[in-house]
Amino acid sequence: MSEKKAVWMHIGAGSFHRAHQAWYLHKLLEQGDDRWSIALGNIRDDANALLASLAAQNGEYVLETVSPEGERQYETITSIRKVLPWDRDITALVKQGADAQTRVIAFTVTESGYYLTPEHELDIQQADVKADLQGGIRTLYGALTRILKARIAAHGEPVTLLNCDNLRHNGERFRHGFLSFLQAKGETELFTWVKTRTTSPNTMVDRITPRPTPDVAERVLAATGIKDAVPVMGESFIQWVIEDDFINGRPALEKVGVELVASVLPWEEAKIRILNATHSCIAWAGTLIGLSYIDDSTRQRAIRQMAWEYVSQDVIPSLTPSPLDLAQYRDVVLARFSNPYIKDTNQRVAADGLSKIPGMVTPTLIECYKRGEAPTATAVLPALFFLFLKRWADGSLPYTYQDGVMQPDAVRAVFKAEDPLAVWEADEALFAELANSAEFLSLLRRTVAELEQWLTQPESQLAAV
Repeated sequence: MSEKKAVWMHIGAGSFHRAHQAWYLHKLLEQGDDRWSIALGNIRDDANALLASLAAQNGEYVLETVSPEGERQYETITSIRKVLPWDRDITALVKQGADAQTRVIAFTVTESGYYLTPEHELDIQQADVKADLQGGIRTLYGALTRILKARIAAHGEPVTLLNCDNLRHNGERFRHGFLSFLQAKGETELFTWVKTRTTSPNTMVDRITPRPTPDVAERVLAATGIKDAVPVMGESFIQWVIEDDFINGRPALEKVGVELVASVLPWEEAKIRILNATHSCIAWAGTLIGLSYIDDSTRQRAIRQMAWEYVSQDVIPSLTPSPLDLAQYRDVVLARFSNPYIKDTNQRVAADGLSKIPGMVTPTLIECYKRGEAPTATAVLPALFFLFLKRWADGSLPYTYQDGVMQPDAVRAVFKAEDPLAVWEADEALFAELANSAEFLSLLRRTVAELEQWLTQPESQLAAV
């Protein structure tokens, strides 16, 4: 094609980007539309080995997908045409982001990577944010400040800043956090430029993508003959919904199954509350009874019932009316989580609970009370997470727990208190207006007690579906 080539720069070199956004861009290339390609980099140094291996393979890797019936498919993904090596000054990211060919800068930095309070304001007390306000690049905000200042200096062409994380109103929330950061940093010129020369569409992304284990590479080699150092695997299901608000062009994503819409809100709410919150519920519960995998945990009758009741009793009434068939969506989600071939770990899904409770669970708790109903089914989720954190505090979790906003000493102090549950429930960062609610604390006490009784049952009574 004669049209000038464009670059989609992606920040965040995790498995999800390579199984999701990169797959869609690859499908466009397969159709003969080669106008867009991906340049992939990372803000931090935790993906250097992956980036080096990808670079050695010219950005190509094999994606394995598996259906609930066990059907596996293999594709060599070719959309990452440039791998941006990491250094302390993110030199390659800055250079690529400043290039006029870069028309979209997208990112996956996890829910905790936006450093927002329960009121969705930038938390300038976070150590990483403080460091970046002094010129550091520990956060997305610090990195984008450096990248976009270089872009303005080079030419000032507009660019779309696209959030691809599981965050409600993700484009708006990122944008508000970023503009707040620029204001706090005194970056007046960049603040004005971002407001007028960028857009931040809201998006909804969906594909379960476990951390790759060594057997993925073994299956890839056996099925394709390709010796891939960095294959990635995911479920066969995939979805991407984007508000069509790109300021400097975009790939023809509608030709490869992406839904371009005016408002992503109904899809986003259903996904965050039904899929994401339920996923975490299952991971916390499964961990507490000694299971390692999401599919095994979902097939436990009691855990599946907890998840089903949470969605059916509290979430569906909160989201009705909806353009989606919410009951069908619930059933599809539970079927996906039961897929025995994915082997997604409870450890991966259990992460970042301190961000997930306020973002994914507390809104349903609040809405139930506003309807005049006690959120009995939803209370199970924070109660499970409380018991999960209790295990973390006493050192009895079977794995390392990762949480981007955790302050370990503060969490340990909760469980050293005379009444840990009361201290925990009073945390506005978790429960917003329900903090210090006697009614909610009473519900949590009953729920925690019931769960503790369930956890003392002999293994023979922890029946699988």
